[in-house]
Parts: sequence; structure tokens; C-alpha cells
Amino acid sequence: MTHHDDHRPTATNPQPSPVRRRGPGWTGTLVAAVTAGLLSGGLAAGVGAFGQPTDAATAAAPTSSASTAQAVAPASFDEAVSWGTVADQVSPSVVTITVEGQRGGGEGTGIVLDTDGHVVTNDHVATAGGPGASITVTLNDGRQHDATITGTDPSTDLAVLELLDPPDDLEAASFGDSSAVAVGQPVMALGNPLGLSDTVTTGIISALDRPVVTPGSQGDPAVVTNALQTDASINPGNSGGALVDATGRVIGINSSIAAPSAGSGTAGSVGLGFAIPANEAQRIATELVDDGRATHAQLGVTPATQPEASTSEGTTRQAAVIAEVVPGSPADDAGLEVGDHVITVDGIPTPSPDSLVALVRSHAPGDEVTLSVVRDGATETLTATLQQARR
Repeated sequence: MTHHDDHRPTATNPQPSPVRRRGPGWTGTLVAAVTAGLLSGGLAAGVGAFGQPTDAATAAAPTSSASTAQAVAPASFDEAVSWGTVADQVSPSVVTITVEGQRGGGEGTGIVLDTDGHVVTNDHVATAGGPGASITVTLNDGRQHDATITGTDPSTDLAVLELLDPPDDLEAASFGDSSAVAVGQPVMALGNPLGLSDTVTTGIISALDRPVVTPGSQGDPAVVTNALQTDASINPGNSGGALVDATGRVIGINSSIAAPSAGSGTAGSVGLGFAIPANEAQRIATELVDDGRATHAQLGVTPATQPEASTSEGTTRQAAVIAEVVPGSPADDAGLEVGDHVITVDGIPTPSPDSLVALVRSHAPGDEVTLSVVRDGATETLTATLQQARR
């Protein structure tokens, strides 16, 4: 067995699950997650991915001091924000991406990583046209540049492009610390929804650590991410665009949205968008720039397809159940056993297999995680050091 833990059981249109004490829950079969997608002929074209993480050590930011991640306390929730000022600050670092190839194409969004001309976007944007596709990046002032793919990572739905002959005045985005993001924090999404470039929308962070599953693009496995959830409007064409805080720092890469499942009979104002956290996106992007490919963490387990109720110390909760432990893996070394009910990872609840997978994938190889496990009616605390998954 070589692919575990980090492999979620196959499912069609799996439903997101609540994973954060402070976040709102999901009920019934209300929504299905799909990528925010490309815009092509006014319609959402293609369905992309979401993914595994990342690298063995804290990655250096791409080659511009403007791109360095900064831990900044969020603005007070009752503090007025000048979103016009934020938009003016960030817009030069947000670009429109046009892809044309034998497999089709469309338009998406990207974020300037550095002054060398690297742009981070979604994998399903960069690869929409297939091999040999032409890629054009349009800056917010209208200048256009041809671009090539530096590297892609379908498992996280991230990719890096490089502008050919980048301009000297290219402005790199400033990245914030997504681990400091709080529920209720005001945010702005910038991108190219429905082909309308330089569009901004505002909202709040609705939930943290939201496990979101979307189908893989072009035959790739389904992608799972530990996402930021926002009610800022996100539409086809927003894929790869910036979700920024009140200081103008990028805290997430907009990637997917939720919509009522076909035939569910459910309608209403959905307002459910999801972004790949900036810390994960920066690690992956840095590896793609440096090496053309990314590394990912694994625990070494296969979770059961369905969660189970777990009771310990008079409290019952839903838990991810361990169906298989790989011999010699971090899970095995930590003492995890088949049948164990994992109720938290680093204190964050894991009420579903997707939530366990998403939390593991949000880490880097070499990271240490603390698992709360219910076994035979008693709660145990186990510590595992994640290893690098095979490429």
C-alpha cells in the first residue's frame, strides 16, 4: 500500500462537513462543492480540484520582499475599512489569465508572486487548454504578456505561471498569515468573475478549517482542502484570485464555490465560497518556482468511508474512523490502531473522513500533529510526525 490517509474514499459529490467549533454547520444534502472555474463563453467551463499539502520545512517566500508573509492582527470587527483604498493597493497585483488550447480554455485570475514575473493561480485555470496551450496574462492596466507554466500541483489545485519578458514595474502581492485569520473578519475578493476584470466583492470569513472536496480535473483524483469559507461573492472566473484582509494582504486563493445539488429542490442565496489558505499556497508556490513540483505530507492511514458516533467520558461526537494503518508510517509509530476514532487534530474536530484528510493535507512533511483518539471508550492523546508522501 503506497497511497493512504491522504486518500479520501471515492465519492460522487461528497458533502462538506463541519470541522470548526466557531464555524457554522452543514445540514442535510444542501450543497455540493465545485471549483469557481474558468469563464468560457459566459459559462463555467471545467471542474477542477482542491488538495494535499506541502513541504518539509517552512518555505521562504518568493523573490520579492513584498511577498513575505506577515502575521498581522486582523482589523477590529467594528473598525471601518476603506475598501476603495484596499482595492487600489491590491489590484495591480491581481491579473487576468486567458488560456486557449486544443482542449478549450477560458479566463481565470492570478496573483503576482514576485517581480521576476511569477504568478500563482489554480491548476484548473493553468491547465484548462491542455498541453501546448497559449496563456496570456493581462495586468490590471491592460498590458498583456505571454506566459508559460512553471509548475502545477493538481493535488492542491495550485499552479505557477511565468511571464515572458515581465515589465520592470511589476507589483508583487503582499501575503498575510492565514493561521491568524478569524471568523467574522472582513475580507475582499478580487478577480475576473464572468469575464468582468478588476471586480471586487466584500464579505467576511464565515468559517475556518472547512473540509471541501471537488472532483479532480482531467482525470486527477478528487481534491480535498482545509479551506477558508467566505460569503464574499465568488463566481466563475474568480478562480486563482485573491482573498485579502482589511490591510490588503492575501490570506487565501479563491478556488471553489458551493451550489445546491441537482434535484435537491433547494434554492436561496448561497454565499458559500472557499479559498486555499495563503500559508499553504505560498509553500506550494515556492516549491513550484524552485523545483517545478511540490511535496506533500502524509500520516499513513486510510479512514473509513463513513464517520461514526464516538462516546468518551459521557460525551458523544462524530469521529473519523481508522480503517487501515500503514506499517512503519507516522501513524503506526504514534500508536494509532485500526478502529480508533479520531475526534480532533491539533484540537480541531474531525467529524468526518474528509475533515481528517483535509487537516493532514494542510500540513508540511516534518510537522508534528497531536491526535485525540477514542479507543474502547477512553480518550488518548497521540503525537505523530508527518512524513513526505511519494511523488
